Amino acid sequence: MKYKNIVEAKFISRPNRFVAQVELDGNVVTVHVKNTGRCKELLIPGCTVYLEKATNPDRKTPYDLVAVETPIGVINIDSQAPNAVVKEWLEKQDYDYIDPEHKYGDSRIDFYMKKGEDEYLLEVKGCTLIKDGIGYFPDAPTERGVKHLRELTKAIKYGYKSMIAFVIQVEGVEEVRPNIEIHPEFGIALNEAITAGVQVLYLPCKVKSDELEVL
Repeated sequence: MKYKNIVEAKFISRPNRFVAQVELDGNVVTVHVKNTGRCKELLIPGCTVYLEKATNPDRKTPYDLVAVETPIGVINIDSQAPNAVVKEWLEKQDYDYIDPEHKYGDSRIDFYMKKGEDEYLLEVKGCTLIKDGIGYFPDAPTERGVKHLRELTKAIKYGYKSMIAFVIQVEGVEEVRPNIEIHPEFGIALNEAITAGVQVLYLPCKVKSDELEVL
């Protein structure tokens, strides 16, 4: 996926989960942050961030903060991007049918696919937390993530081929581990899912200030 109208700014502060203050062309501007996670290791005062200009000229926040420059490269922090790039990637595979936001059980699973008689369920998670070259998920407790893992695990019993994909939103990282320090239950649920037969996909990406693409 490609962003349009990307501009560079300096991060100042993050008053809450939804907005940040940045310096743009000498002015302090309030922008929307497209990630409600903590991102405290990334959004450091003075760091370079990348903004996409909003298409609605009347919006209160004229830009979306989508990426940040770090010592290991540009990290895309747009929480909507992983599903978008996985959809692009799936369309290049040989599935007969792809249904995003598929209703299953008590959840909406990111993708349902069909190939011949085989039915697949795929949940997508974006990874932006990197330590010593390894990705970790989540960066904040995620009861929703645990719920989805339980649903994928149960689906195995009904003949589905269940998968969870970790989209790695920085270049040069190929592995993601459960962040048990932040959310031990997610680690337990992931191990149970793997034991039950849920397949884990690690999806490295090409990452630029204006681009994210599964390699």
